[in-house]
Amino acid sequence: MFEEENDNKIYNLLISNGHDQNNEYNEFHDKLFSKKDFLWKESFAGSLHLNESFFNKIDAIILLAGLYEKNKEKIDALIESAITYEKPIILVRPYGVEEVPEDVEKVASAIVGWNANCIVNTIKDVVLGIYDDFV
Repeated sequence: MFEEENDNKIYNLLISNGHDQNNEYNEFHDKLFSKKDFLWKESFAGSLHLNESFFNKIDAIILLAGLYEKNKEKIDALIESAITYEKPIILVRPYGVEEVPEDVEKVASAIVGWNANCIVNTIKDVVLGIYDDFV
């Protein structure tokens, strides 16, 4: 049996949040926490000024597509910043649904569902710049 190489990198993620009637934000956190060998932390945009020094610390932006309609303005601002500061965007499909908003799909570096292994592998690949095959 193969043992995976130990990845000691701590991935700094910016995860979209906001009005969340289906609890997708907490569900996403649960998926990440379930992977004990995946080290990560979350940076919060909140009311911070989204500037270059903030984004220099971010490895990837996670957009929960299920939150898009109720938080469109906030998520569009994250997308604009991601493009400006050349940060990869990982789009997570709405929980239980395959379709994602077309506007967001166009700018995503990768699209992933809700499998914890797939989420972690996608984050690692995208941070390494391996995402041509996803979209």
